Amino acid sequence: MNFFKTFLATLLGIFTSLFLLFLVFIGFVMVSSSEPAPQVDANSVLTINLTGDIPAYVVPSPLEELIDPAATNRISLESLKANLTKAAADDNIQAVWVKTNIVGASWANLETARQYFQDFKESGKLLYFSTDDIGMNEKSYFLATAADGIYSPPNTNFEFDGFVTQMTFYADMLDKIGLKPQVFRVGKYKSAVEPFLQTSSSLESREQMREIMGSAASTFVAAVTERTGKTPDEINTMLNSAPINRINFAVQEGLIDSLAFEDEVEEIIKKAIGTDDEELETITFSRYSKVSKGSAGIDTNYQDDKVAVIYTSGAIMPDLGSTPFGGSQMITADDVQEQIEDALDDSKVKAIVVHINSPGGSATTSDLIWNTLKKASEKKPVIASMGSVAASGGYYMAMGADTVVAGPNTITGSIGIFSVLFNTNELLEDKIGLDFETLTTHEYADLYDLTDAFTPAEERILQQNTENGYETFLSRVAENRGMTRDEVHELAQGRVYTGTAAHEVGLVDVVGDIETAIALAAEMSEMESWRIEIYPKPKGLYEALFNTANTQAQMLLRGWIPEMARQPIEQVSLYQHGSNVQSWAIMPLRYEIN
Repeated sequence: MNFFKTFLATLLGIFTSLFLLFLVFIGFVMVSSSEPAPQVDANSVLTINLTGDIPAYVVPSPLEELIDPAATNRISLESLKANLTKAAADDNIQAVWVKTNIVGASWANLETARQYFQDFKESGKLLYFSTDDIGMNEKSYFLATAADGIYSPPNTNFEFDGFVTQMTFYADMLDKIGLKPQVFRVGKYKSAVEPFLQTSSSLESREQMREIMGSAASTFVAAVTERTGKTPDEINTMLNSAPINRINFAVQEGLIDSLAFEDEVEEIIKKAIGTDDEELETITFSRYSKVSKGSAGIDTNYQDDKVAVIYTSGAIMPDLGSTPFGGSQMITADDVQEQIEDALDDSKVKAIVVHINSPGGSATTSDLIWNTLKKASEKKPVIASMGSVAASGGYYMAMGADTVVAGPNTITGSIGIFSVLFNTNELLEDKIGLDFETLTTHEYADLYDLTDAFTPAEERILQQNTENGYETFLSRVAENRGMTRDEVHELAQGRVYTGTAAHEVGLVDVVGDIETAIALAAEMSEMESWRIEIYPKPKGLYEALFNTANTQAQMLLRGWIPEMARQPIEQVSLYQHGSNVQSWAIMPLRYEIN
């Protein structure tokens, strides 16, 4: 038996070593070979394959791009802005052609991306959208409404039937497997724990979700109205009609320009830009990313003064490493502090913008980051820029900044605290057959023992701890917003707001995007010209090697689990991963409107 254990361990070690050596080899190949900046021919068209998610920022990782070909096509708001800005100034680029199908980005990010396309059109150049055999959903069509022309092949799908969101509830499942959630919370709107306790959402949760969905729907309808000239009532009537043969319907109603195959779209673009070339000259998004600003015709006079833009994304957690199922994106106090200190130490950085995309997480970690931003604001202006979601702990973070900027459809607020612990007694003892004997030296030494239910005295202690955390949260908000504790409490209790609604009640200062935040930072530091310094920096070879291996392993593990089962596992995994986290400031992890 020991022989087989040793043999398997040795075999595993050999394969692991060979894999790491392979990654190191690829790393050296990557370092030794780099593609020169491409030449952009006259009358070229920039092509963009835009599908899936559109995050605010993706940390550059050449190694990951080498191993995963799909990584080279990942588009972020930051890279989209950079390429469209160059294309607008580049005399060799005559148009942009976006090839899209199903887009899954948040509505806050979609608004920003659409604005970037509209900014490009102000150059007088042309913008085209087309789809393929997969077709468009409302999110891709929302972006396409900024275009000069929208085209689709015949008989493909055109999703134009309104918006839906779905919450999954685990109470019955947890009951069947013998896992008992023990919850302590403050705030009638703190719905993050509802999936563990109920089989449907509360009236309060349903109320705020409908408000958020209504905001997204209004944004969509306004964009369609702007493009088609139809009234909002007419658009809503179409959205309520039976979704039969939608693509022909879209042409008939003027939602898209015409049915056309890709080669026909190419001919349309060639005619529009006035070229007689047999083939349309194109350059891909990834290759155009390598074109310098100077080559594109942008004034590159070196600016000494800088605005630091620090991107943060994920659950706010102690630095315990990534969860097996929850992905590797987390916001830790150490990471934020390191990036803030780098920006403070750089004498050329005159202001700091912290972009927050987080549903929250550990209340204690959120408080540490709040303190880091608060201290930094005493030395340089700090602007919090809220992305898709900056709620609960994400909002907590922002309270350390001088000014808070949120997008119209940013999901924010959720000012509340809860604790959740899972009693494993029934699962481990009754169903599996394990027995436990606990010895203590003092009365509450086993307070966090998850193999037994809490006593009434223990429940009072944990509830009081949760309420203390809530009061601290309220005090941070009151200080930043210039409100009393009771005024904040009236707006808090875990209630979720859109960016626009949060601005109306005084929870944010300005409605805008990352560009708004950067402009405010420059104004506060009295800069007339500046350049942007982005954090976190590109990954070094060592970090890239191990992050890539970790990510691939997570993707393999997640791939074995069906989507419907993955969501509850991810949520329980997060809370169990942070089992030493006593209080959570987090909203529901899945707040997707499709």
